[in-house]
Amino acid sequence: MPNLPLAIAVLLLPVLRLTPAEKAERRARRRRFLLQLRLAVQQDKAERAERHATRTQPPSRGRPRSRRPSRR
Repeated sequence: MPNLPLAIAVLLLPVLRLTPAEKAERRARRRRFLLQLRLAVQQDKAERAERHATRTQPPSRGRPRSRRPSRR
């Protein structure tokens, strides 16, 4: 039988299908996770900005201050 994996997949498809309640629960879990991730990145960026703000140095005499790309 050349299409045996396909036949098995077709037979297992109804078992793998999620109910609407399961879909909603996974969507809510994903939303909570992404919110936590966004807040962690925001906090990290704020801490980094605060650390870098304390390192201000006057430009050296006779040379313009070099531009650095922003870190996003």
